[in-house]
Amino acid sequence: MKYRGISFLSLGSNLGDRHHFLDQAIWEIECMPEVQIVKKSIRKETAPLENTNQPYFLNQILKVRVSSSYTLPCFLENLLAIEDKLGRKRRSWKGPREIDIDILSFEEVVMNTAMLTLPHHSLFTRPFIREIVNEMGELDLYSRFDGSVYEKYHSSV
Repeated sequence: MKYRGISFLSLGSNLGDRHHFLDQAIWEIECMPEVQIVKKSIRKETAPLENTNQPYFLNQILKVRVSSSYTLPCFLENLLAIEDKLGRKRRSWKGPREIDIDILSFEEVVMNTAMLTLPHHSLFTRPFIREIVNEMGELDLYSRFDGSVYEKYHSSV
C-alpha cells in the first residue's frame, strides 16, 4: 500500500504567540518515538471561517510517518494530549485556540465516529488546506479519497 504509515496533520493557532505554539506542537510531535516528520509546509495566515469574529489563524501542515505498531486511537490520544499540554481551551464552537492539531488523513482510512472522522472534512471544505497541500507537492493525497467516499462518510458536513 503506497500510503502505509503516512498521515497528514493540520496545525493551527490564533491566540498568543502563534509561531511559538506551532513550534512547540511540532517539537512535541517530533518527540513521539513512533512518529517521524517527513515534510513540513510553509506557514500560512488564514481568516477564520465558520466563527469569523476572532483573530486570523497561522496554519501549517505536516506529513508524518507513523510506526505500524502505533494505533490510530493512540495517535489521536497523544495529539490531544499535546493540545492540552500547550494550553488548548475549548471555549466555543470553532472558536479561538492556542493550538489545534487535526488528523487530515491516516493512511487510506475512511471512517466517521464520534471521536474522529477521516479524511478530515477540511481537506475538502477549506481551500487553504488544498493550497498548502499543493505547495508541498502532495496533491496526490486527494486521489485517495474520491468524491463518492467523501459524500458517503461526510454527509453531515
